[in-house]
Amino acid sequence: MNDEAVALARSVDNPAKRLNILREYLQGLVLRSLHESEAFKCLAFVGGTALRFLYQLPRFSEDLDFSLGQCAGYEPVDWMTKVKRDLSLSGFNPTVSLNDRKTVHVAWIRIGLILKETGLAAMADQKLSIKMEIDTKPPAGAVLRNQVIEKHRLFVVCHHDQPSLMAGKLHALITRKYPKGRDWYDLVWYRALRPPIAPNLVLLQNALDQTHGKNAMLAADWPDHIKRRLAVLDMARIRDDVEPFLERAGDAELITEENILGLL
Repeated sequence: MNDEAVALARSVDNPAKRLNILREYLQGLVLRSLHESEAFKCLAFVGGTALRFLYQLPRFSEDLDFSLGQCAGYEPVDWMTKVKRDLSLSGFNPTVSLNDRKTVHVAWIRIGLILKETGLAAMADQKLSIKMEIDTKPPAGAVLRNQVIEKHRLFVVCHHDQPSLMAGKLHALITRKYPKGRDWYDLVWYRALRPPIAPNLVLLQNALDQTHGKNAMLAADWPDHIKRRLAVLDMARIRDDVEPFLERAGDAELITEENILGLL
């Protein structure tokens, strides 16, 4: 599999896209390992990478994000041990760490040598990193689905449905301290879908209550919350932030205040 990953990455000339493709290949292997560990009896796949794997979002994503659905069978140490073993058996050079001391458990999967092998780094000790986050106390109200995915390998994930994923994205847009271009691109993508997707307002309200206090912000008013955040953005920085992750770099030009207000 290492040779397959290297060949896949080297088939692309653009260094940014090469890195995106390589990381996504490894993300698929990690998800396959979690599937084999039956981790998705406990976890739901969420976030931007879920949008890409499940709904073909035309941008690449760096992290793997999950929401804990049930505690019974939650064994992240065993899962990460298997991830490391599976990647090693596939010819990679992984190190894996897990920090479970906070509400959001964070694992880092770092792959040595692969950046040099794919021409993305000059030094062999530079590593490709994939961050995994598991929210162990997520807000209630998400609707769960199971789906078979074929992304270099075949596996099944439990995930939030599209309205629930949109609620998570809106919560990030409203509450994230440092705006990310990827969030704003995803909002444009969501609002351009036909038929349009309405967010899961129960989940969004519970998430806002969790971060701001009971009914301090109303989920039904999410367009107004977004407009207030939009008014203070540096749109050029937002476009620059997301452009390296887009399948089509020109899509970044769609992220304008005028376009977003129109979509709202």
